[in-house]
Amino acid sequence: MQQAQSARSNETVMDKFVNGARRGFTVATVNMLPNVVMAFIIIQALNVSGLLPLIGQVFGPVMALWGLPGEAITVLVSAFMSIGGGVGAAAGLVGTRHLSFTDATILAPAIQLMGSLVQWVGRILGTAEVNSRYWPHCVVLAIINALLAMWVMRFLVALF
Repeated sequence: MQQAQSARSNETVMDKFVNGARRGFTVATVNMLPNVVMAFIIIQALNVSGLLPLIGQVFGPVMALWGLPGEAITVLVSAFMSIGGGVGAAAGLVGTRHLSFTDATILAPAIQLMGSLVQWVGRILGTAEVNSRYWPHCVVLAIINALLAMWVMRFLVALF
């Protein structure tokens, strides 16, 4: 035990940096990358199957409130499941030219604000011992925040 403590105290700044970078790389490749790739593949499958244009038509009027094409709803649904999924969906839609870079910028705060709600509700609210009857309220509040943030981002994008 004492040897482990003395070994840690002898670590240089470079050693700490390398160990942190190694842990960060592991988190990125093990936890985030699969979600990004999965969402990217799903967007490509929707595009090839012809379902993506249908989704765009159905959700076009709703997403027009933020100046976005209807296909952008897939980014929000993916982000609800995982932040990496939202990023992957946005990248896939930019790659297929269904979204512009401006559209992706407008969606970015929503990806962060409501990202991974499905994963985090139980982990955070359960651990904090929040009564489960309030969980839907917390989820709805996060979604409202995300939608409001998209309007703010749309306004900021218009300024610049």
